[in-house]
Amino acid sequence: MGFLHKIFGSSETENAEVKFWHEIKSEGDLEDAIRKSSEKKVVIFKHSTRCHISKMVKKKFEKEVGNSDKAVEYYYLDLLAHRNISNKIADDLGVEHQSPQLIVLENGNAVRNASHHSINLNIV
Repeated sequence: MGFLHKIFGSSETENAEVKFWHEIKSEGDLEDAIRKSSEKKVVIFKHSTRCHISKMVKKKFEKEVGNSDKAVEYYYLDLLAHRNISNKIADDLGVEHQSPQLIVLENGNAVRNASHHSINLNIV
């Protein structure tokens, strides 16, 4: 089990070591992220905590961000715990739901998005 946790991580400690994420847990948090995108670029990472592909993609992206100096606000959504917010993102921003998914916001609008293995810091 320790080997699998090293590769995929565990849901309990998933965000413990990564400090740049702002969690989206409510519609108010989502509205704050959208509002913030008028000041600086915002990224929303929609993540399925039960999907191993999503965990690997998230881990790879976190490593890229850790080595970057981009002035971006990074938001994280556990879409299994907050499916209603995931649906609201799709409806309000006009971005078809995917998982994992990265959505880039500027001035309140989704300007780019990627899913699965297409997620990387180059689209930010």
